[in-house]
Amino acid sequence: MEIFDYDNILLLPRKCRVESRSECDTSVQFGPRRFKLPAVPANMKTVVDESITEHLARNGYFYVMHRFDLDTVAYAKSMRDKGLFVSISSGVQAADYAVIDRLAAEGIDADYITIDIAHGHADSVQRMIAHIKNKLPDSFVIAGNVGTPEGVIDLENWGADATKVGIGPGKVCITRLKTGFGTGGWQLSALKWCARVATKPIVADGGIRHHGDIAKSMRFGAAMVMIGSLFAGHEESPGNTVEVDGKLFKEYYGSASDFNKGEYKHVEGKRILEPVKGKLADTLREMQEDLQSSVSYSGGKTLADLRKVNYVVLGGENAGEHLFM
Repeated sequence: MEIFDYDNILLLPRKCRVESRSECDTSVQFGPRRFKLPAVPANMKTVVDESITEHLARNGYFYVMHRFDLDTVAYAKSMRDKGLFVSISSGVQAADYAVIDRLAAEGIDADYITIDIAHGHADSVQRMIAHIKNKLPDSFVIAGNVGTPEGVIDLENWGADATKVGIGPGKVCITRLKTGFGTGGWQLSALKWCARVATKPIVADGGIRHHGDIAKSMRFGAAMVMIGSLFAGHEESPGNTVEVDGKLFKEYYGSASDFNKGEYKHVEGKRILEPVKGKLADTLREMQEDLQSSVSYSGGKTLADLRKVNYVVLGGENAGEHLFM
C-alpha cells in the first residue's frame, strides 16, 4: 500500500465550471442534519466549551462537546432548553453508562454521541455502542478511534453510525513515541485505507495543519474532519492565556495528557502554546472560503466533486501521478 501524509499530496485541478468560487457548496449531510462545513473542532477541553458549542450549533456547524470535568446530562438539558441539537462525548467507564441511563430516564436524549477512546477497536466500545443503541436508539453514534480497515468493519458491524479514524496524528499527541503504534506521519494513507472498506461515514481525526488538508481528507474518503490545533488558540478558546515576549498564546493540550488527566498515568499527550488567532468566526469564514476554492479547483460545485480528482505524491518511493486510485 502507499504510505503518505498530507504534506506529501497535491490534488490536480480540473476545468472550472463556476463563474465565482462563492457558488461552490461546502455543506455536508452528516447523520440527521446538514452542516455548513465538513469540519468539527476536536472535543477537547482547550478547544471547545459550552459557549463555543452553543455558537457552533446556532450557526449551522457541527460540534462535539468534550466529556471532561463536565455534567454531561445538565449540559445536554441546557442545549435542549435553548432549542439546539445535542452532540456529546462518551467514554466506556461505569460513569459513562450512568450518563446514558440518565439521558434516557430524563427524556433528554442526544442527537449525536461520540464514543472516543485512545484505542477504539475494543470490546469495551462494542459494549458501549450496544448500550447506547438500547437506551437511546435514535442517537447517531460516532465511534473510535481506529486506524485499520478491520477496526472500521468491526465498529460498523457493532452498530456505529460513523467511525472516527486516527491514532495519534494530532499536534499534541505522542502516542507513536510512547507506544510505537499509530497513524501519525501517515494519517492520510490510513484514511484512504479505511475508507475503502467503509459503508458508513468516516470522521478523519487529527493531522490537519492547513485548510487545504480538509479538501485532501474529502478526496480520500472523509465525510467529516475533526481538527484540534487550527481551532485552538482563538480569543474565545478555553484554556489559559499566556504572554511570551509580548505575544499572546493559549494553552492547548491533548486529552491523554497529564494536564487533562490530572495525573501522570498512561500519558500519550502533551501541552503546547498556540498563538492567539483572533475570532473563531473569522477562522470558520476563511475555512469555508478556502474550501469553496478547493471545490472550484476540482471542476465541480459540491464536496462530492473533490473525490473525482487525480493527485500526485511528492517525493519518496510512491512519488508520481495517481489516477483515480
